[in-house]
Amino acid sequence: MSKPLYITTTLPYVNADPHIGFALEIIQADALARRARLMGREVFFSTGTDEHGQKIWEAAQKAGKPIQEYVDYYAGEVQKLKESLNLSNDAFIRTTDPHHIEAAKEMWRRCDASGDIYKKSYKGLYCVGCEAYKSERELENDHCILHPNIELQVIEEENYFFRFSKYEKELLEYLSRPGVIVPEWRRAEAINFVNGGLEDFSISRDKSRLSWGVPVPGDDSQVMYVWFDALTDYISTLGWPEDTEGNFAKFWESGETLQMAGKDQVRFQSLMWQAMLMSAKIKNTDSIFYHGFINSGGQRMSKSLGNVISPFELVKKYGTDATRYLLLRHAHPVEDSDITWEKLDEWYEAHLVNGLGNLVARVMKLSESHLQEPVRDPEGIQLDLSKLFQNFRLDLAMDQAWILIQYIDHTITTSEPFKVIKTDREKGIELIKELVRDLYHVAMLLQPFMPETSKKIEEAILANKKPENLFPRLAKARGEGGPRLG
Repeated sequence: MSKPLYITTTLPYVNADPHIGFALEIIQADALARRARLMGREVFFSTGTDEHGQKIWEAAQKAGKPIQEYVDYYAGEVQKLKESLNLSNDAFIRTTDPHHIEAAKEMWRRCDASGDIYKKSYKGLYCVGCEAYKSERELENDHCILHPNIELQVIEEENYFFRFSKYEKELLEYLSRPGVIVPEWRRAEAINFVNGGLEDFSISRDKSRLSWGVPVPGDDSQVMYVWFDALTDYISTLGWPEDTEGNFAKFWESGETLQMAGKDQVRFQSLMWQAMLMSAKIKNTDSIFYHGFINSGGQRMSKSLGNVISPFELVKKYGTDATRYLLLRHAHPVEDSDITWEKLDEWYEAHLVNGLGNLVARVMKLSESHLQEPVRDPEGIQLDLSKLFQNFRLDLAMDQAWILIQYIDHTITTSEPFKVIKTDREKGIELIKELVRDLYHVAMLLQPFMPETSKKIEEAILANKKPENLFPRLAKARGEGGPRLG
């Protein structure tokens, strides 16, 4: 029997509307969670919001909003996105939740008990965009590689530090495990970072400079560094440390753990967080999957460039399941992808309107017109997609559904059941039944990716009725309440 599976995403900062990269991450996690449940596994799927730190404090001040009101608003936007994308998550954690704050304090105390926290004066370059100090090897032209338009701050103060350097050997041992990081080249990146030498990192901020954070146990003059606080969410959401419901023991200690993150998170998720777990004497994460970035028109999305594609706009234009399809099939799971409104329109029309939607209408019209009752044994073709899911190739798993869609289309064209039934009713009925069985399997293949569409197809088959149009044409949407044109 398979172990219980815990899937968790990173937590987006609540300093702006959620972006398309986070939408991809939570849909990927959701598809994996749904698939695991279909395979009979017990799953706990968590996401949430990261609400402390300098970046958020500055954004609230710039907006002229009280900090709690500000984070409440953007946490609500992430909740709306979760609902818009039809996530099947079991928990939604906010790092301002009282239980999480207490868990972060307990993580601090355990690391301190291991002798891994000490205080010293420090001067360094700080990137507010990353919420992290930067070493020389992480700079390009004296700027952060990830945030070249943000000036680095020179910060000099007395902080608490975590003995990151102590865990070089243990981290290399951890990174030697097969499958601990996907894709493989991100594992090589992590190993290279450790081999370059680890520097202890600051885990607190002076309260006089930044008051918005979790108080450091035993020192009212300091608040926790946002990453130390936020990383603890992966276990606090399971009920750690009290674990009154037993979820931490079941899903973290005895189960299989999978974290989802963007490619810029390797240092934080696979190194800093794992060292914290080692210090607190807690089991390390079994596997961390890193997805690529989504660009548009060959450039990173930016408000100044006017090329930002909002996930809310995607859902408004194409609908929930179509948005899930567009991101899961057309954004590469681990490499950077390029998406534009023109490409999205093209994929929507070709693959959903003219592909899946048209096929469902054709097959179910034949079935409704010529079969006296629903097909009772809709099994059809069986495909094993286990390897594709194990390798996180959700795009290729979805390809299998469209290969089957093309096969059914081709079968209709070549066998012409609409003609055969006029001359050989028995043969025509068998041809139509076979098409319905194959269409049912398309619905089953789509369950993790497009759950509502899958359900509509299954219901149409069981009712032997042609369903309402699954995917409205974009050209018909003007003034008719359907998806609007971009």
